[in-house]
Amino acid sequence: MDEERRAAWGYVVVWEFRPKPGAEKRFEQMYGPRGRWAQLLERGQGHIGTALNLDLKEGSRYVTLDFWVSEEHYQRFREAYATEYQALDRECEALTEMEREIGRFARLRG
Repeated sequence: MDEERRAAWGYVVVWEFRPKPGAEKRFEQMYGPRGRWAQLLERGQGHIGTALNLDLKEGSRYVTLDFWVSEEHYQRFREAYATEYQALDRECEALTEMEREIGRFARLRG
């Protein structure tokens, strides 16, 4: 994510995952910044970028950060790509033991 795009984000969706043992590499490929999830999100206007992060204390825990210009952009994406989103989510269920949305956050400026 370049500096200009990084500065433009105003909304982030944070997810926590625990891949199934042995599925970590495949999980990283699917959820990483060039993976299938990022490719789907990039289709939405206002998507800034996706970051996959590994917990250094608990190596089996990952957190994704999906950056958007605004909540409205994210909501429009979810409506426009609901079918594709659900299909990819079902496909990826086989890779994870646990998945939960931690939250949706607005960037404070000032």
